[in-house]
Amino acid sequence: KLCEGILNILEKDTKTSCQVACLEALRILSRDKKVLVPVTTKRNMQILMKLAKLDTVEDPLETVSEFPVIVEALKCLCNIIFNSSVAQKLSLELNLAAMLCNLLQKCKDQQLVDDIKCFDLRLLFLLSLLHTDIRAQLRQELQGVQVLTQALESSLSVRWTEEYKTAEDRDRPPLSLQETDCAIEALKALFNVTLDSWNVHSKNESHQFRYMAAILRHCLLTTGPTEEKTEELH
Repeated sequence: KLCEGILNILEKDTKTSCQVACLEALRILSRDKKVLVPVTTKRNMQILMKLAKLDTVEDPLETVSEFPVIVEALKCLCNIIFNSSVAQKLSLELNLAAMLCNLLQKCKDQQLVDDIKCFDLRLLFLLSLLHTDIRAQLRQELQGVQVLTQALESSLSVRWTEEYKTAEDRDRPPLSLQETDCAIEALKALFNVTLDSWNVHSKNESHQFRYMAAILRHCLLTTGPTEEKTEELH
């Protein structure tokens, strides 16, 4: 009942501070699988997707004050999808992966969106891990390899000297914690999406995998903010 009450409040047009507080409470509650059973419905998933700006295809991410709401809504969706098989099935029905790819594209060349990007990538990782149909959809319909590779490239701030060769700057500073976390989530999602890609058939696929290989090499030459984070990145 508490979760249902929180979602009823979130469905209304409330203040940003109230939305963040409600989502933080829901995120904590959503760690309990028993609590999730009555609230994992299509309507409730759509409420969270709307707060995460996953229902707007064209609108850019412009209102910085809304960013904490987007991040908390994505965190809630991560918990719910991880803990609920019903939510995993609803994700396919609601075309969640396509909406996440769209939001990821909006994060390109944007300031102050690293947290949004990181939890978007984490949710794509969870979906591709837990639902084989979504993994196939990402690979075949949504250009998931390209989208995730570009997200990884952006997180690593890759510069190119040739088509498949990145610039090597041994004096470059380590990645920030946020950049490292984004790169790690992109790598995890890429692993899932390319898991069954043993046969590369088209010229475009060949280009995409050579491009990805160059970025992965660059990743191995990159350091994170700590030794532990560098090890996790590699």
